[in-house]
Amino acid sequence: MEQRERSILMAVLFVTSLVTGIVTASPPRPGTEGNGLTKNESATLWSRDADNYISQEEYRQRYGDERTSIHQLANGTDITFKRPPATAATWTRNDFEDLEAGSSDTSVHPPHASLDDGVFIEDAHATMFALQPSTRGHLESGDTPLYIAPNGTMRGLVDYRVRVPNGSSSENRTVEWSLTEHEIEEVRLKKDGETIARTDGSHTPAIDYQITDDWSATLTLEAEIHVRLKKTIRTDVGGGTNVDVVYREETRNVSDSVDVEIYDLSAYPYYAEYPNGDAGVAIFQSRPWQGYTLTDEGDASVRGVWRFYTARNTNWDTLVRSNRTDSAEVESDAIPVYVHAYPSRIGPRADPVRDGPKIIDTWGTERPSPLETIGENVNVEIVNQSYETTYGVAVRAENVDREALHVAGIVRGVNASIVEPDAGSERQLRRSNLSVEVLQQNESQATLRIELRDNQTGAPIVLNDSARRYPIGGTSRDGYITIADREVETNASGVAIVTITEPGIYTARYHPGSWLGHNPAYVSDTATARWHPLGTIDGWFAFIFEVGWQFIPFFVMFYAGRRLLRMLGPEDIFQQDP
Repeated sequence: MEQRERSILMAVLFVTSLVTGIVTASPPRPGTEGNGLTKNESATLWSRDADNYISQEEYRQRYGDERTSIHQLANGTDITFKRPPATAATWTRNDFEDLEAGSSDTSVHPPHASLDDGVFIEDAHATMFALQPSTRGHLESGDTPLYIAPNGTMRGLVDYRVRVPNGSSSENRTVEWSLTEHEIEEVRLKKDGETIARTDGSHTPAIDYQITDDWSATLTLEAEIHVRLKKTIRTDVGGGTNVDVVYREETRNVSDSVDVEIYDLSAYPYYAEYPNGDAGVAIFQSRPWQGYTLTDEGDASVRGVWRFYTARNTNWDTLVRSNRTDSAEVESDAIPVYVHAYPSRIGPRADPVRDGPKIIDTWGTERPSPLETIGENVNVEIVNQSYETTYGVAVRAENVDREALHVAGIVRGVNASIVEPDAGSERQLRRSNLSVEVLQQNESQATLRIELRDNQTGAPIVLNDSARRYPIGGTSRDGYITIADREVETNASGVAIVTITEPGIYTARYHPGSWLGHNPAYVSDTATARWHPLGTIDGWFAFIFEVGWQFIPFFVMFYAGRRLLRMLGPEDIFQQDP
């Protein structure tokens, strides 16, 4: 029964995502934390949790609650998405509010934080919590870039503790230290060393940024921490006491950096119209992208090789609380969740499957599988061998609304700007006219003349013509003609000559180069010719001669028999004695 339930649930593999969770590999049950997500959304959020499936009955007995179908499915596997879900950012934004720093004598930091110590400031750090919207791309081993939207928000944690020196006392002199002031004066976000945004001092800064005209960059969260201490010196002199007050100050800059790819898409579309009225669309862009829709209603779409899952950043599973004498690791009250993009074994797909667009070509860069970059406890259908990145996807469809063309990226909310190619986006796709005739023939062979012309203009179609070659992307294939189990090409006059030696019916077929690589391009055509030696006078003469030659032995035997009968037969049989 359990197996049957699970197999039924596998059909429900798409939904939006999120879960509750604090810090461990076994996050809290969906619905136990209010982070702006439904139970179904929260059930799908944690791809790095341990998928220890339990039955409905066991779950009911353990928690006194019922699971939704999506929750039950997520309990045994990881759920993936056709497009980057918004739930990771929703969870991160809301959970970030639970992140709290320590007090003046306690520093709170994740285990991976880079700590800085000064004279009075210790365990100081500024650590990025999340950059969103963003997607971690899994391209291949050693290549997992973090793609961020050009407009987004950086969230971080800044903390420190103040080391107040111990006082001292002697016979006539007493020294006391006290903390008079401590603060984070300013928090800055830098791009390649240049400040692009800043905010007033905060332990949990959330800085909005905008980055334009950049491909990649190093982003740095930097915080300026300032403390002021008071040193009071009391000296007994005679019958009185001298009091000296000295103030000591310290400022330290702490920072955290991450390399990012600024995900700002520009897509280059090409269009063609088939002779039967179908539309052709090809779009390419030099970075991973999700896909595009062809109509205003969005009911016809195509996507590339990329699919998505969400997972927590395990660096924030625990936090370290340190003071002057000790440190302890505790569960974190806030966990950032990221979207991950990976090449799927499902491959490029068009929707709807049966009556929707037809993918006619894809192209991109050949890369090895990024399987080893996924990490443990992530169960997704990632490719396990080399794959093509599908930077370009071309389709043929009955209806295409060019004004409604919508190109979506792998970062949530980032859609490509449609850019007209320099050579124009319209490709000509015409009918071809292929003819074949017997040019010469004799009793042993025939010469066929094949001619290929533009059906509209009558101009010859030259194969392997560099003047027509305008590849959009990938490898360009020239057209060719097949006949009699061989490939031939036309000359400058659109003509090809072929010699055949076997009688029969011969069909010539034109295999045109794709409109993705040629302009103008053509659709296929066929033509038929037949040849037999009896189709000529010489052939008939040769046939009669051959047949006659074959009958000569019979004629000789017939003639010899007749002669023998004349010599022996009638005279010996009918002769009587007188």
